[in-house]
Amino acid sequence: MKTEKTKHKEFFATSWAIDNKTSIYILAIFITVLGTLSYISLPKESFPEIVIPTIMVTTPYPGTAPEDMENLVTRPIEKQIKGLADVKTITSKSVQDFSIVVIEFNTNVEVSDGKQRVKDAVDKAKSDLPNNLPDDPEVMEIDFSEFPILYINISGDYELDQLKKYADIAQDRIESLKEITRVDIVGALEREIRVEVDMYKMQVAGVTMSDLERAIASENLTISAGNISTYGMKRSLQVAGQFTHPDQIKNIVLKSSSGAILYVKDIARVVDGFKEQESFSRLGGQNVITLNVIKRSGENLLDATDNIKSIIENDLKGKVFPSDLKITLTGDQSKFTRSTLEELINTEIIGFILVTLILMFFMGFNNAFFVGLSVPLSMFIAYMVLPGLDFSMNMIVMFAFIFALGIVVDDAIVVIENTHRVHKTEHDIVKAAKYAAGEVFLPILSGTLTTLAPFFPLIFWPGITGEFMKYIPITLIITLFASLFVAYVINPVFAVSFMKHEYEKRTNKDIFKKYRLLIFVTLGFIVLFYLVGWQGIANFLVFILLLAVLFHTVIQKLITKFQDVVWPYIMTIYESQLRWFLKKSRPYQLLALITGLFIFTIILTGVTKPKVLFFPDNEPNTVDVFVSLPVGTDQIYTDSVSKVVENRVYEVLGRNNPIVESVITNVALGASQDFFDRTSSSHLAKTTINFVEYKYRNGESTSRYMDLIRDKMVAVPGAEIVVKKNKMLPTGKPINIEITSENMPMLIEYAARYQRYLDSLQVPGVEELKSDFQANKPEIIIKIDRERANREGISTGQIATEIRTAVFGKEISKYKEDEDEYDITVRYREDQRTNINQLLNLKIIYRDMNTGILREIPLSSVASFEYSDTYGGIKRKDLKRVITLSSEVLTGYTANEVVANLKQITDRFPSNPEVMVNFTGEQEDQAESTFFLLEAMIISIGLIFFILITQFNSLSKTLIILSEVVFSIIGVLLGIIIFEMPIVIVMTGLGIVALGGIVVRNGILIVEFIDVLRERGMKTREAIIQAGKTRTTPVILTATATMLGLVPLAIGMTLNFVTTFTELDPQLHFGGDNVMFWGPLSWTIIFGLSFATFLTLIFVPAMYLIAHKLKIRIKRMKSNRIYRNNLK
Repeated sequence: MKTEKTKHKEFFATSWAIDNKTSIYILAIFITVLGTLSYISLPKESFPEIVIPTIMVTTPYPGTAPEDMENLVTRPIEKQIKGLADVKTITSKSVQDFSIVVIEFNTNVEVSDGKQRVKDAVDKAKSDLPNNLPDDPEVMEIDFSEFPILYINISGDYELDQLKKYADIAQDRIESLKEITRVDIVGALEREIRVEVDMYKMQVAGVTMSDLERAIASENLTISAGNISTYGMKRSLQVAGQFTHPDQIKNIVLKSSSGAILYVKDIARVVDGFKEQESFSRLGGQNVITLNVIKRSGENLLDATDNIKSIIENDLKGKVFPSDLKITLTGDQSKFTRSTLEELINTEIIGFILVTLILMFFMGFNNAFFVGLSVPLSMFIAYMVLPGLDFSMNMIVMFAFIFALGIVVDDAIVVIENTHRVHKTEHDIVKAAKYAAGEVFLPILSGTLTTLAPFFPLIFWPGITGEFMKYIPITLIITLFASLFVAYVINPVFAVSFMKHEYEKRTNKDIFKKYRLLIFVTLGFIVLFYLVGWQGIANFLVFILLLAVLFHTVIQKLITKFQDVVWPYIMTIYESQLRWFLKKSRPYQLLALITGLFIFTIILTGVTKPKVLFFPDNEPNTVDVFVSLPVGTDQIYTDSVSKVVENRVYEVLGRNNPIVESVITNVALGASQDFFDRTSSSHLAKTTINFVEYKYRNGESTSRYMDLIRDKMVAVPGAEIVVKKNKMLPTGKPINIEITSENMPMLIEYAARYQRYLDSLQVPGVEELKSDFQANKPEIIIKIDRERANREGISTGQIATEIRTAVFGKEISKYKEDEDEYDITVRYREDQRTNINQLLNLKIIYRDMNTGILREIPLSSVASFEYSDTYGGIKRKDLKRVITLSSEVLTGYTANEVVANLKQITDRFPSNPEVMVNFTGEQEDQAESTFFLLEAMIISIGLIFFILITQFNSLSKTLIILSEVVFSIIGVLLGIIIFEMPIVIVMTGLGIVALGGIVVRNGILIVEFIDVLRERGMKTREAIIQAGKTRTTPVILTATATMLGLVPLAIGMTLNFVTTFTELDPQLHFGGDNVMFWGPLSWTIIFGLSFATFLTLIFVPAMYLIAHKLKIRIKRMKSNRIYRNNLK
């Protein structure tokens, strides 16, 4: 800042820019080019890839029941992990043969650091784990970005094994792409060489399973035996014994206990077949093999899917694959990503046009256009910064740019409007631009800082919601700082170059003469483009020409009339109203009125009780129907039930529904409600309905279909069915009740009784409470007579190993064919291993260690069996056993009202001091976010207070401006009540926090200019009125620009500008995912800012006058007190 003889302030950066215009224009070109390149290179995806430091420890321990698994494996690992710092939650699941412990750290912990901490803890726990674990516990990180971006379904008139070969080819080609981390195959058969032993023939031959295993494994070897020198050459010596064909196994020679020679084929059948099919996949009711494509973290989703489609179309179809092989792509995330980004870009363009249009009426075309250019320039600067932060271009970041659309022009509006005003008295545009920028630098800087103040706390939003939402404040902070640079460095240069023409009056004839050559050249290009078939560009140029004609014949006259007649008339009315409000005691009455209105609004909100949601509701793009049968159900039976469910889905949808893209069913693999569960669960199935994009649904509600499907799923025998839609963000379940206790029988009994109690009341809004505890997993217990077995010279381990090999089988070697390897498995024939009575006739052959003689003993002589049920698994959370009851919320209800009702009912249920009942899931996330937003609001008000007190050095002026923040909530709540909108905690809360910074900016403009006028000697009341008049234009413009920038998103207005010109089809529609997601936030700001504008123009001046009168009164009281003291 510097002071010249004329006492005008200048800002050094603006003055330097104006004096070096050429450099600034070159800089603007560089920013445009580099920003465009950065945007093109940014990865594109629907949602940002979040990083929640979550580590999983998996431990296999075959043959171990869930309760033993918990005590022997899970507890020792948890014991060591609980001492780690920054751990948010520890959850575990102990099931048959397997333990899973999941550790979620606070978001401030690096994933690599968390993983190393867990590894160290697991190493400490190893001494407490069983010594006979087959493998050490495996520690791995959970990558939340690992979700399928595309499903490739392969089908045709071929056997499944042939389809599997085609799937393997596609898998190899796709996994070679740098954007892809892996491809999972579902519904395929896996080749296996089976040696099916006849139990009775083996017993007659006197051969043991161990003999058979050793014979086959020792024959399937290729061993290097070193080198031999012959005739001066070294030759490698190799014993080549690997099987080249499965039939070779049949002819392997065995020797019985009696010394007799026999072949493998004498006691077993060698089958070149397939493993039992563990998973099934169907598309449209037809069996398919599905490839789930998982994208690598940080890669471009759109590039990935484009490359995959290119491989399928150009490299596989009709070349490697036969022409009649059918390949269907479903669940293509790139469609929704591309559609979402296109809609947001088009929304941004519409907002830009609306903002420029309103600016044009106030400031003229030239000024409006170059103020509008501050939007793309600010965004180009932000685009250049985002890659350095590892940001992708997703709907969260894109919304931040739309949100910033109306705010980034605020700085430019004030600078250009002030230049426009100063230029009326200072005809030298260079001096006018320098003086105008210097005059408003401090209030604009303060305004920008106060606008940004609420966003700084939001960067530290905790939890998974915060990981998503933090992209908004970071993007806004970068963009608004960029707008400050553009407003003070680039916009003044535009003003100096073009504002000087503002006062030159031209006729339409003069304009035609000046631009005649340009018009004819444009017409020539239009004809050329039509001839070569570039209709889109030609139509666009025609539109521009027509728009130019319309502007000079109609719009220009409307602008002139608005500026010369309408706006002066409005300003006269405003001045008279402001003078009226400032007379007598009316400022005090206004204060009482606004305060009363605030209290009334709060009470009215409590009376009307708007619906409260944690996160915005949405029309489902996908609906999942999850089927759960009793643990242990065979996958073939599960598949048959899934077909019943699938048929019921088609009864609702119809077979050729135009808004349904696909119906896919998965059985066992990929059927869990837990997205990261990659295990095959034979009792689970899932049917997924994928709908087409919103703009192609012709207004049909997919929520209605979801409700109809839910109603249709009633009374499927023996199955628990959950119908869920996709969520915009991965929050917890809307109804999630965790019941914890260390006493397992008591926990099971209490949870079952509590569930029956809630079910009996038929609580409105609850779909159906489901328990995650399985108490009826069927099993057969083989009881060993340990004493008798030991007398015979065999151990429990020998018996268990023999039974496991007989039933489950044992991989004894690998059969290699080219680059592929297939298991060689030995076990009993199917009819023998699946019959418990025949298994009891199994003879355990062993060598007596005392005599060296082979002996055999029937299993039935040392063992018996019984049928029973056991736990399907034991879950723990934070080292306590837990059973969870959960449910979806029916359409028409909100989670908050249903959970509130459930809590009241729970209070009436008999409690148990050893059992705790907690409502978690979405409610837990909601409580965390609500507390944080309140905390962020307090911090942001504190930051704004500090900035204001620093600028004005006045407590009264600071409180006047801050009162706008509080009272602007009136507009928000009244808008929600009048238009019957829900209060969305995340979005409405975020909007109120953001609103605080936006409304303060305009208050600063008024109060600061009142001070300036008073310093020039103007009376306080007159200074207030004149400051209001002078700053009304920028206040109205900045508020209107912000609101208009959000209106397209608030109403969901989307116009496809590309097809408008290429196909003359604007594809105009309203609604969609974006408006459902961002609408609540947009309306919060629009409602609040509308009311805040009234506060800025009327209430703030009145409060300034009250504060001034109070100061005078206090001074008089002090002087009177001093006078009276002097008289004494």
